[in-house]
Amino acid sequence: MIKLAILGAGSMAGEHVRHYRSLDGCEVVAVCDLDADKARAFADAHGIADVYTDLAAMLARNDIQAVSNVTPDGAHKSTSLAAIAAGKHILCEKPLATHEADAREMAEAAEQAGVINMVNLSYRDAPAIQHARELIAAGAIGRVMHVDASYLQSWLVSHAWGRWDRDSQWLWRLSSEHGSKGVLGDVGVHILDFASFPVGDITRVNCQLKCFDKAPGNRIGDYALDANDSALMRVEFANGALGTIQATRWATGHLNSLKLSVYGDKGAISVVLDDARDRVLTCFGDDTHPARWTSVACPQTPSIYQRFIAGIQSGINDQPDFARGAAMQAVLDACFLADEQDRSVTVTTTDGRASLPA
Repeated sequence: MIKLAILGAGSMAGEHVRHYRSLDGCEVVAVCDLDADKARAFADAHGIADVYTDLAAMLARNDIQAVSNVTPDGAHKSTSLAAIAAGKHILCEKPLATHEADAREMAEAAEQAGVINMVNLSYRDAPAIQHARELIAAGAIGRVMHVDASYLQSWLVSHAWGRWDRDSQWLWRLSSEHGSKGVLGDVGVHILDFASFPVGDITRVNCQLKCFDKAPGNRIGDYALDANDSALMRVEFANGALGTIQATRWATGHLNSLKLSVYGDKGAISVVLDDARDRVLTCFGDDTHPARWTSVACPQTPSIYQRFIAGIQSGINDQPDFARGAAMQAVLDACFLADEQDRSVTVTTTDGRASLPA
């Protein structure tokens, strides 16, 4: 029985516990958060035995073999490095860090420690994206020429997920001084991975970010509302394909929508997670000339939580690992630089790992 601890007691931490509870062979035995009342309430709600506010004390427990790091983005590095130094296997929320150098340090530390390490790019769990990758790798659509991807949310408009202007779990995502990298760091990392996972490395980006006025003086209480909430990216992939990628929190009518269309010189594939996580739309072969799309069922694939536990049991590190998280952070850093300098930025790739040029 693999015993796990949860770092952070926010709403996403509850999702981690729910997934682990559905698996055989693991047990969540502890939670750690700086806010003792929040940690205790979380433990009570999820039936977790032990509560900590001292991370070192929790990590000192020899019976805890692994941790899920669900702390805010800015705390990922320090908490993850502490867990790795204690010899704990680790699944960390995305983005892995807030800067590429930090993400690289985390990836190198995990590799040197020999612990299983994964970053929660959770949309890899969709059978549709896994099957799309297989079809593209098999040459079903020929050479990839153009990519269009989007991640659309509307919680700055809709109250379906709660009141962003009253709840700290949303307000911190709008404030850079609270560790947020805006919509680009929050969900942009998902759509960048979603697009490049089946197509290949992103090697060049141009990006425009914008933070819209949302409150008097763009401040609510302790939160300065200065983090970007819309992102438009123009990218080039290693194979020469061009792509457009966007993310926003202003997309009325879309609670949480991911879409990817990949066009090749022999056909096309589209993944629309709003419609189905286990089906892809294809247009190739006999469908090409009449521009007819066919819905194709995809075989089920294990979740990242299943693969994390399986990795601990087998000793084999699955994807996406910390190295992938660092590669995605390099692309994010390039996006911020491109926006700041209003130019295209090259993302160099060495041994399959993206990084900004020195």
